[in-house]
Amino acid sequence: MDRATDPHPYDALLLLSFGGPEGPDDVLPFLENVTRGRGIPRERLAEVGAHYHLFGGVSPINEQNRTLLAALRADFAAHGLDLPVHWGNRNWGPYLTDTLREMVRAGHRRVLVFATSAYASYSGCRQYREDLAGALATLTAEGLQPPRVDKLRHYFNHPGFLTTMTDGVLDALARLPEDVRDGAHLAFTTHSIPDSAADTSGPPASHGPGGAYVAQHLDAARHIADAVRAATGTERPWRLVYQSRSGAPHIPWLEPDIGDHLAELHASGAPAVVMVPIGFVSDHMEVLYDLDTEAMATAAELGLPAVRSATVGADPRFVAAVRDLVLERAATERGETPARCALGALGPSHDLCPVGCCPGRRDLPAAAGADSPYA
Repeated sequence: MDRATDPHPYDALLLLSFGGPEGPDDVLPFLENVTRGRGIPRERLAEVGAHYHLFGGVSPINEQNRTLLAALRADFAAHGLDLPVHWGNRNWGPYLTDTLREMVRAGHRRVLVFATSAYASYSGCRQYREDLAGALATLTAEGLQPPRVDKLRHYFNHPGFLTTMTDGVLDALARLPEDVRDGAHLAFTTHSIPDSAADTSGPPASHGPGGAYVAQHLDAARHIADAVRAATGTERPWRLVYQSRSGAPHIPWLEPDIGDHLAELHASGAPAVVMVPIGFVSDHMEVLYDLDTEAMATAAELGLPAVRSATVGADPRFVAAVRDLVLERAATERGETPARCALGALGPSHDLCPVGCCPGRRDLPAAAGADSPYA
């Protein structure tokens, strides 16, 4: 087999995502899944659930993952990559454990995992790995031989991700009125997380203020801003900001919030802003509500012209990036030294999460890392 399309030793790819409700009756059970063990009051869940009910109780994330799943299968087939692609979620159907069970029964023994989270953090990486370990433990308890699972590296700086995001910013700028376009600021937005989680994100060597989570976002944002400047000939002020905070008020989370930042931009005389959802792979609820609904309403109240750039979704360049990451990891597992594509200053991320990477509140087993109980 041509090494350029050889997935060996892997025999399947698992698209692993967050999941979301697909009808009004799903909303509260879904939120209970997401927050289980965290002691979130039911009234708070109902408050968050109201956001979903504004859109018929349906999160777009599952449909977007179906689109990505189909795009991956089509791309693999078109490029001669014989690798089945399956899909499982952490918090809603199709559930991860059910998908892995089906994969085992189909004979899969070496599984690569592509998670729809591009950056290092507990919620964006290790929690997925903990859920993988929990699913493998369930299969073992059922008398099934669990497959070996490996997780693809973080792809926040892969050209297929950054180039697609850059073109989304250029398209968004073109939608602004011409008289404010050249002066538009860029607000790179991602999910806020507790300061403590950010500070311990990534390998232990990266721990410190903001950790790998902030450093990776800043590196990606800086590259996009530079690429936009090169394409337009205009230097634009930019800042990394945060959204979708959900924790207790007394616990410090990453700031500034996008709403506060929009107010600051207006007060400083900024003529316009492009909100760039750099922390998100697709236009799911936190983009649809927190940016397209709340943040856009804030900008309108302020009289600040604002547009939002697209996420990568199932763009062919992003899909091709997944294929590239699959073949890169397969070649590495075969003992080869493939080229590892990365833009920006940080270089390609690690393949195997080291001990102490993105620790959580509890010391739970996590698969696909140096401390995995499943070799």
